[in-house]
Amino acid sequence: MTLALCLAAKGQGTTSPNPMVGAVVVRQGRIIGQGFHLRPGTPHAEILALRQAGDRARGATLYITLEPCCHLKKRTPPCVPEILRSRIRRVVIAMQDPNPSVKGKGAAALRRAGLSVTVGVARSEAEELNKSYCHWMKTGRPYVTLKAGMTLDGQLATASGESQWITGESSRREVHQLRGHVDAVLIGFGTVLADNPSLTARTGPRFEQLTPRQPLRIVVDSRLRTPFKAEVLAQQDKAKTIIVTTAAAPATRRSALQKKGIEILTLPALQGRVSLSALLRELGRRGIMSLLVEGGSEVNAAMLKAKLVHHVRLYMAPLLLGGQNAKGVIGGTSPARLAGAIKLRHVVTRSIGNDVVVEGDL
Repeated sequence: MTLALCLAAKGQGTTSPNPMVGAVVVRQGRIIGQGFHLRPGTPHAEILALRQAGDRARGATLYITLEPCCHLKKRTPPCVPEILRSRIRRVVIAMQDPNPSVKGKGAAALRRAGLSVTVGVARSEAEELNKSYCHWMKTGRPYVTLKAGMTLDGQLATASGESQWITGESSRREVHQLRGHVDAVLIGFGTVLADNPSLTARTGPRFEQLTPRQPLRIVVDSRLRTPFKAEVLAQQDKAKTIIVTTAAAPATRRSALQKKGIEILTLPALQGRVSLSALLRELGRRGIMSLLVEGGSEVNAAMLKAKLVHHVRLYMAPLLLGGQNAKGVIGGTSPARLAGAIKLRHVVTRSIGNDVVVEGDL
C-alpha cells in the first residue's frame, strides 16, 4: 500500500476534480502491475495496473488507495466490472470514497461477487493525500490554505508597502510548486496594487518559465479597481483570471475588462465587500477543490474571521522590521484577550534555506 500511495502522489496537481489514486497488483509476493490516475478522462489507476498485469492478475491481490468506482456519472467506464473480469482474488483498499455515488458501493459489489475485500489499510495516509477531494465532496467547497511570507516579528511588508523579497529563493521556489498543485490562487485588490503579482506557477533559474499546469487566478475586487495592465490579467491564454466583484462595480469597468477576456463574477456583498462564503460555494460548484490564499493582511483577516481557512503555511525569514506601522500578516482588529486567539493544530516546523516554515491546521 505504501507503493500505491507513492504512485497516487504522482498525480498531484493534475487529477482535479478527481482524486489522486494509485494501484498495485501483487501475485505470490511479486509486483506484476502498477498504475496511477493522471488526469480526468484518462484510465483510472486500477485499470492501468490490471492492464500491466494482464492474465497474471488471475488469483492475485489488488492494492488500491481509494475504493473503486461503480457508477456511470463520469467520463471513463466503472472500475468494479473490470476488476471482476480480471479474476482478481483479493482487493485491499486504503479508504472509502466519500463520493455518494461510490461510498461503500464499490466494496460491496466486490464482496457480492465473492472477492475478499479489506478496507482501511493506511487509511489516514490516504485521507491526508486526498484531503482536498474529501473536503470538497463532503462540503461542496474547496479546501483552503492560507500562505504568507513574513518576518520573524510577523510583518508582511514595511510601512511603505515594500515586501519583495522578504523570504529567500528556496521559499519562493516552493511556493511556485505549491501554486502548481492547487486549483486556484486568490488575492485581494490591495495586493494587486501593492505587489502587482502574476500569480502564475513558474520554474527555471529566475522563475521565468511557466509550468505546464496553471492555477485559476482569482482577484477579489468589490469595485473593479484592478488596473488593466496588472500582471494578474496578462497571459490569459495560459492562466485564466476571474475578478470577483459586487453589483456596486461600475458597468463601464465591467465591460472593459470583459473585452480583455477577463471573466467578471458578481456575487452578493457583505458589508460592502464580496461575500467570501458565497465565493467559496461558487468555486466548489465549479469543481475547484483546493484554494491557496496569498492575499494581504485584510484578506487574510477576512478569511480567518469567516472561518474559511483550513490550513496555514507561514514562511518566516530571519528579519525583524519592528515598528507599529509595518504591515502585519493578519489585519483587522485584534481580540481583547488571548482566549480569542486562533489556535493551530498539528503544527509542524521545518527549515528551508535560511527561512523557517510553520504550518498547521485550523
